[in-house]
Amino acid sequence: ATAPNPTGTRFMSENAQPVFSIEKLYVKDLSVEVPGAPQIFLERENPQVNVQLRTEGQVVEEGVYEVTLTVTVNARIGEDRNLFLVEVAQAGIFQIRNLPEGELEPVMMIGCPNILFPYAREAVSDAVTRAGFQPVLLSPVNFESLYQSQRQQAIQQAVEQATGEVPIQ
Repeated sequence: ATAPNPTGTRFMSENAQPVFSIEKLYVKDLSVEVPGAPQIFLERENPQVNVQLRTEGQVVEEGVYEVTLTVTVNARIGEDRNLFLVEVAQAGIFQIRNLPEGELEPVMMIGCPNILFPYAREAVSDAVTRAGFQPVLLSPVNFESLYQSQRQQAIQQAVEQATGEVPIQ
């Protein structure tokens, strides 16, 4: 909550309530490639579909953040023939204020992607359909689990760097 001071300006009180609001949702980038067209449309084999997700956040201004969920879908037949490649960067501008220390990153990497995912899923399905293929329906994603595993990997890498021990790959 804010309170007026004698000069008429507003300042934050010590026990301000957390604020989370969606300011804007939008497709930041959309790419569709069908490198083997038109011959690829004659294929009858079922493709192998690979899905990759990436979440990034950045400060727009104080208390306002842009979070981008990038979904890359690559369908291949065999090892060497790409059916299609679709990449959607679904973004949102979020107002996030008055969070306890350490809570911002989980909100940006779990909460915001949960909001963005249905829009990215629709954009991917629509792009694949418009490219001439059967729609790809992305399964629900547990962004909390993804966040936790990425944090564990980061911690493990930091420990390896600090101790100088690198696992054999």
